[in-house]
Amino acid sequence: MLLHAATVFLSAFLLFLVQPVLAKQILPWFGGAAIVWTTCMVFFQLVLLLGYAYSHWIVSRVDPRRQGLIHIALLVLSLVFLPIIPAEAWKPLGDENPVLRILLLLFATIGLPYLLLSTTSPLVQAWFAREFPGSSPYRLFALSNFASMLALVGYPFLFEPWLASPRQSVFWSWGYGLFVVVAAGLAWKSRALPTLEHGMPRSGAPPEPRPTSRRLALWLALATLGSVALLAVSNHLTQNISSIPLLWVIPLAIYLLTFILCFEGSWAYRRDAFVGLLVWILCVMAWFLADKRLQFELALQIGVFTVGLFVVCMFCHGELARLRPGPRHLTLFYLVVSLGGVLGGVLVGIAAPLLLPGYFELEMALVAVAVLALVVNLERPRPVLAMFAAVIAFTAGALAYRFDKHTEDTVLVERNFYGVLRVKEVEAKDGDAETRYRSLVHGAILHGEQWMDEKYRRSATTYYKTTSGVGRAILAHEGQPIKVGVIGLGAGTLATYGDADDVYRFYDINPAVPRIAREQFTYLSDSPAKIEVVLGDARLALEREPVQGFDVLAVDAFSGDSIPVHLITVEAVGAYLRHMKPRGVIAFHVSNRFLDLKPVLLAIAERHGLEYAFVHEANDEGTTTSDWVLLTRHKPLILRPEIVQNTEPVAPQPGWRLWTDAYNNLLQVWNK
Repeated sequence: MLLHAATVFLSAFLLFLVQPVLAKQILPWFGGAAIVWTTCMVFFQLVLLLGYAYSHWIVSRVDPRRQGLIHIALLVLSLVFLPIIPAEAWKPLGDENPVLRILLLLFATIGLPYLLLSTTSPLVQAWFAREFPGSSPYRLFALSNFASMLALVGYPFLFEPWLASPRQSVFWSWGYGLFVVVAAGLAWKSRALPTLEHGMPRSGAPPEPRPTSRRLALWLALATLGSVALLAVSNHLTQNISSIPLLWVIPLAIYLLTFILCFEGSWAYRRDAFVGLLVWILCVMAWFLADKRLQFELALQIGVFTVGLFVVCMFCHGELARLRPGPRHLTLFYLVVSLGGVLGGVLVGIAAPLLLPGYFELEMALVAVAVLALVVNLERPRPVLAMFAAVIAFTAGALAYRFDKHTEDTVLVERNFYGVLRVKEVEAKDGDAETRYRSLVHGAILHGEQWMDEKYRRSATTYYKTTSGVGRAILAHEGQPIKVGVIGLGAGTLATYGDADDVYRFYDINPAVPRIAREQFTYLSDSPAKIEVVLGDARLALEREPVQGFDVLAVDAFSGDSIPVHLITVEAVGAYLRHMKPRGVIAFHVSNRFLDLKPVLLAIAERHGLEYAFVHEANDEGTTTSDWVLLTRHKPLILRPEIVQNTEPVAPQPGWRLWTDAYNNLLQVWNK
């Protein structure tokens, strides 16, 4: 029994530790987009399904004495994948499908080892049932979920702060080697186990009947909605902060915790209590999604949606535990549950970006959970059913309200792998005259604005006005032809500074942005400067390009309030400096509701021997507050009066570790 427990624990620990290990390594390759994690989850759930299918096949179709030999052969073969370090050849070129590339990259890096790890829990439970027919194998399932949660919680607090990404992969690979030894030993031992009549307990009781179609459908629906809730809440939390392991693992740890509680015993899932909690939390979550005044209350958002995820998953997984079969159909049960996980991942990670004009999957999940709660409670009294009908109406109404507000004043809306872009056009007053302006919005954050009338349409607006940090940096080079690099195109506002002999080179990873900037705004077409647009991740492009000789490089590649941290590391600034002229300046846009990045950039500036200035532009009536950090080798530039008068001091943080490609810590920079 100890060998069974050790094998299950080790496999589950490695199974979930590898998810943030690999996702963090490939995240910078795809622009730090929040959906990179969702796509990784689709892969892991898909391979988990294949692993459960393998377990079901080998247990139900293969002679028990041959099962061990087949499994040992595959375990040995999987060692050729070690160490699990993604090959540089998989870095994107900028024009391929990122979802497909991520899936293929992960398959080539971890495919067979992950498949075999995913087979372990159901397969070992089946072997356990053969060896100990009077004991419940579901205790091993709870143990596997505990090990999984331990890996997830341990990653951001133990592994990530102390091990660089390549060393994390090496550590994991050594752990996998140990797993192969333990699992092979158990597989060899299973060959000698007595063969029980399939489905016939030793007591002589009649065999357990096959689950009905309704029971199978409920298993699938409950597992699917649990997965949808997990991924939709993860997307919601990471859109406007940052796609980092900590914000990935909190929802996933909650998801696994509910599995542990529900399958460890019957004490945790009190059906009446959680049905009552579900009614309230679905309404509260729907209200928080519909009320725009609450969208930037970060602490409340995290609290409500993590508690909400816990209650929803306790309901889904508690009902799964209540409806689970006996040992005969154990592998079929896990296969259907895994299929539900894959369907949830496909719906959120692939179907939603293709079919929905905005992030509506969480609202739709709330409606679906309310409907499913009604279905599984059909035997209840009418007042209970009426209560669920009211919840369905409330959540559906919140969804309709959100959709209406999402399309209000909207000229164009487009969603893809990198997020949701909207172009809005609204009326405004210019004295007694009426005029209009257009805005480009990514998620809930403004990414550029332009007046539509001839009088003002060439004016720099929002974060890019002449009084902003980047505006002052560009104007400091006035009177000579300059070359400006811009990481993050947006509406193309900075092109308005260009003169006839200037070159403005924009980088953007989202293929929809250049098209929208050209078709919905006129900054690029109005500019007399030479305009160049490079599609793909800016850092990868700059690493591949010959020296550009920028006078100014503006780093403004933010998705919502989320930051792609690979653009603000020691190595990233080193890559930028290669392209700068001796008197050039790098301007980082650091306006952010949740994160204070100024000390991070101050430490990086000191490491590279650069001069540093923090330029704050106050919010006057009708204007937008902006914060920019300027880094340069040329001290006289940041001593110019027009820059000095708007600079503010930044206190160094001597206890902080330097941000590198292998290390960052967003908890340090959280705005309290």
